[in-house]
Amino acid sequence: MALENHSTINEFILLGLSADPHVQTLLFVLFLHIYLLTMTENLMLLLVTRADFHLHTPMYFFLSHLSFQDICFSSVTVLKLLENLLSQKKTISVKGCLAQVFFLFVHGSTEACLLAAMAYDRFAAICHPLLYGQVMNSLLCQGLAWGSCGLSLLTAFFNILPALYLDFCGDYIIPHYSCDLPSLFALACSDLSPSFIVMLFSAFLNGFGSCLMIFYSYAHIVSTVLGISSSSGRSKAFSTCSSHLTVVLLFYGSAFLCYLMPTSGSTLELIFSVQYSVVTPLVNPLIYSLKNNKVKTAVKRTLRKYLQF
Repeated sequence: MALENHSTINEFILLGLSADPHVQTLLFVLFLHIYLLTMTENLMLLLVTRADFHLHTPMYFFLSHLSFQDICFSSVTVLKLLENLLSQKKTISVKGCLAQVFFLFVHGSTEACLLAAMAYDRFAAICHPLLYGQVMNSLLCQGLAWGSCGLSLLTAFFNILPALYLDFCGDYIIPHYSCDLPSLFALACSDLSPSFIVMLFSAFLNGFGSCLMIFYSYAHIVSTVLGISSSSGRSKAFSTCSSHLTVVLLFYGSAFLCYLMPTSGSTLELIFSVQYSVVTPLVNPLIYSLKNNKVKTAVKRTLRKYLQF
């Protein structure tokens, strides 16, 4: 009710990635393949980490949650993108736009928290190997996973609440293929102070807080690994972190590039956004599979098991 009373616009136009019908057809085929690959890879990783008892460890517990978040995160943006690439009327309702913003906050924030939890897991495994089983017990892992979801839901709720009372008037075109808060701010003609303050606070809490946890964990990991006398020991310790560190750099690098740029609809901005919301969920399971012999062995073992039926 509040949304209908305070908004003079009922829907927005998403300009998308191209106005050329032939290019849109090619983009539809490309992003459909990417989306199906993303679903297949992450569902396979979910299945393998749950079915294979060799992967019933804290690291793969968090990895399964990360795969689930990647499925949801990709679905929130790519499904609407695919719809608009085929549609003549490339619109999204104000309520639909706000819903998309909400779920992007939920899944993006949860992924950031999970990456921080995985960094702490690597810290405990390398810096305190004798106490690892006691430190990373089932209760703590469950608490970190559910705490990540709970914190992200609160973050999304407090961000979307002031956005519900924004007045949108005048230009109703979003130079993007999806909705986010900066794009909505550019279309609002009411006071943005409450929304802007909440967004900055939540970005500091989730973004800086999770980054601090990751930096703290890896600072101790590097210090511990450098203290190992044998080069093979150092190499083995670093190899257990390489996949996670690659995913962290990809996720945070593309997120910072995406959200620190002004919302102009430039080609560079769209490229960074596609990398953040489309490419990252696609390559995350590949990074963990290609760089991890345990995962590759578990995939083969699981495929043999199910192909026998």
